[in-house]
Amino acid sequence: MHRYDTSFKAMGTVCELRLFADTAAQARSAAAAVIADIERLEAKYSRYRDTSELSAINAVAAQGGSVTVDAETAHLLDYAATCHAESDGLFDITSGILRRAWDFKAGILPAQQQLDALLQLTGWHKLQWQRPHLRFPLAGMELDLGGVVKEYAADRAATLCLQHGIQHALINLGGDIRVTGPQADGSPWRIGISNPAAPEQALGSIELTSGALASSGDYQRCLTLDGVRYSHILNPFTGWPTQGLAAVSVTAELCVVAGSASTIAMLKGSAGPEWLAALALPCLWIDTAGTAGGALLQEAVQLSSR
Repeated sequence: MHRYDTSFKAMGTVCELRLFADTAAQARSAAAAVIADIERLEAKYSRYRDTSELSAINAVAAQGGSVTVDAETAHLLDYAATCHAESDGLFDITSGILRRAWDFKAGILPAQQQLDALLQLTGWHKLQWQRPHLRFPLAGMELDLGGVVKEYAADRAATLCLQHGIQHALINLGGDIRVTGPQADGSPWRIGISNPAAPEQALGSIELTSGALASSGDYQRCLTLDGVRYSHILNPFTGWPTQGLAAVSVTAELCVVAGSASTIAMLKGSAGPEWLAALALPCLWIDTAGTAGGALLQEAVQLSSR
């Protein structure tokens, strides 16, 4: 059994597959199926593509109408609704509209008046969702599934690998990671966790033999003015960036769970670690003062010292 690596770009990031297979043909077949499915999901749910199903839904939302969605989209909306409830409204797929007010490259803060106007169009509770029917009573709202689709794609990729007889695989979709088992020799996959203060450097490493790892933080998009760091992760109630945590990494059986949990923890700020602990989700968190903690911290530090 040999390892076959494949890199490609999708969903706005660099992706990587590491597959242990008996033959190159088996690895190519599995990789092709995974890449095709990821490209399908990107084409279906990208907010940047006018032809996507998400854009069609948002066109209806802009007019304040109703739409009937397919089973896959309904599944994602059900999950988003669950996350909204479990996070007390902080995880909200209608809050992507707030990005219109924020330009992290320009280095200026938005006007409160602009945020207030957008907040009127934010709030999952303002929609009427009764599977498979979605109604937008308020015209001008929009959905953004970016917080669940990439992680969902990683979980689907793991399933496709298993269906192609690949028992040992690592799927890395821009830092959202899912493994189907250990490496072929039984050893765990070692995965580095970036330091938010220096993203090119690893804070430490953890080992996975099953399940997923996902991280959320202000690694690449943030704004610092007058000594204050503004994250790109926005509170849907205030329109302003979350405060308290710089990054959170979470492990779970499913990547979509790890991803949403890490995002919710970031949104909860200083209350995020306690929330994760209550759910018994192993994590590593770093606050904006540089303090680190979580059940995964000791493992990460020990591995980095080897």
